[in-house]
Amino acid sequence: MSLFMVGLDNTIVNVGLPAIGRDLHAGVSGLQWTVAAYTIALAALLMFSGALADRIGRRTIFQVGLSLFTLGSWMCSLAPSLGWLIGFRILQGVGGSMLNPAALGIITNTFTGRAERARAIGVWDGVFGLSMALGPVLGGVLVVMVGWRGIFWANIPVGLAAISLTALFVPDSKAPQSRRADPAGQFLLIIMLGSLAYAIIEGPTHGWYSPEIFGFFALSVAALAVLLAYEPRHADPMVDLRFFRSVPFAGANLSAVCAIAAMAGFLFLSTLYLQDVRGLSALQAGLTILPMPVVMALCAPLAGRLVASRGPRIPLVIAGAALTLSSAALSRLTGTTDHQYLIITYGLFGVGAGMVSSPITNGVMSGVPKTQAGMASGMNSSSRQLGQSLGVAIVGSVLAASMRGSMKASFVQASHAGWWILAGCGYVVLLLGLLCTTAWAKATATRLGLAGDLTPADPTVTPQAASPAGVASPAGRTHPARVPDARTAGYAHPIRVRDAGPAGYRYDPHAGH
Repeated sequence: MSLFMVGLDNTIVNVGLPAIGRDLHAGVSGLQWTVAAYTIALAALLMFSGALADRIGRRTIFQVGLSLFTLGSWMCSLAPSLGWLIGFRILQGVGGSMLNPAALGIITNTFTGRAERARAIGVWDGVFGLSMALGPVLGGVLVVMVGWRGIFWANIPVGLAAISLTALFVPDSKAPQSRRADPAGQFLLIIMLGSLAYAIIEGPTHGWYSPEIFGFFALSVAALAVLLAYEPRHADPMVDLRFFRSVPFAGANLSAVCAIAAMAGFLFLSTLYLQDVRGLSALQAGLTILPMPVVMALCAPLAGRLVASRGPRIPLVIAGAALTLSSAALSRLTGTTDHQYLIITYGLFGVGAGMVSSPITNGVMSGVPKTQAGMASGMNSSSRQLGQSLGVAIVGSVLAASMRGSMKASFVQASHAGWWILAGCGYVVLLLGLLCTTAWAKATATRLGLAGDLTPADPTVTPQAASPAGVASPAGRTHPARVPDARTAGYAHPIRVRDAGPAGYRYDPHAGH
């Protein structure tokens, strides 16, 4: 139910953006902040919330997250102005950051058998696909019937039910040995993401060369530089930078940023085009967008089977090509484009969106030592949220900078550059799919595993389902382990594995699409 709320929020809010803009007198930048405030808070706090769940208790943090998300939704529905709405969206993001890390830890500890855990993860993924498909339609119905405030009411009964059911049926658990807090790293990450988003979103308003915007760009770069210098010196770093020596892992995170940026930009531009240019109601717009999430849900399991049988290259190439071609085709939109053209291009975009998630997960899991799968998948989840923030920020800023007149009169021409940016994101995914699946790339993952005297993670297991049982041992003892798949790890004989401490929760790589 928590994943249903988070997935629903990603699409349902986009459908309500034009109504929010009209009612709260918000321009393009205001609409960008409505989306970005939530995703930036989510991306910045995912790692911290996961570590907190390990330390305090996963059920406890999960219930706190549910309470904050539900409270934030209710307060969003009451927001008297755009500023208050953005503030309450941040509260939603703080709550959302506590849901998926804690929930995956609960699943891992509740469903201890491999088969039953796999079935639980299958239900988890299915619920997310359902929420993505229902979001545009449900959002359209609510906006038409009760106004944009209704899109936030949808989360309240689900949240209250989830809080009650968690208290009744979910056992609490915590990691025997949790990571120590990294407050300095967390602070630097928040400063970096917040200042970058502000500079991108407000650039068209204040001028790209104004002292204010230049200062925020400089602050973001400075925070990143300090973070890169500080994290390797911390005993329990929030971001383990050595993982990025693995080409599959680094490529998976970059692919996640680009692919999710393309999806976020797609929803942002499509919603404004259908309602403000074509004059469709929110419900009609939701139904028009529907081919994208439906095809996405159909292609996701196919991508998983392809990864299991043929490796990640084929689905990544298909995803990159589909995202590139569909975005390029959407750059040709006019105010009278035929609906059949929209359905085909939206469906093609859904192919790319559905094919990309499983191979990204594979890149994360095959690119790092097995005992670090939880932290690595959390980093990947943060990358996805970063992509969503950047997608809306960049595409919206390009749109705002190109607008000359009203939305209806100038959107089509002003959006051309945005669609080509999304096509470029798809092309990067395609290139990374070719580069990061080579023998050279796999060898970098193997070297990372051997350098740490750890087994590379099983790439056929998702981050949520990955279990530490195969490597954990009492402190100071060693035992032989075998790399599960020589095709992806590049190393097939037994190696010695030293205990790295008990593994904790498992993050959800799908949160916030």
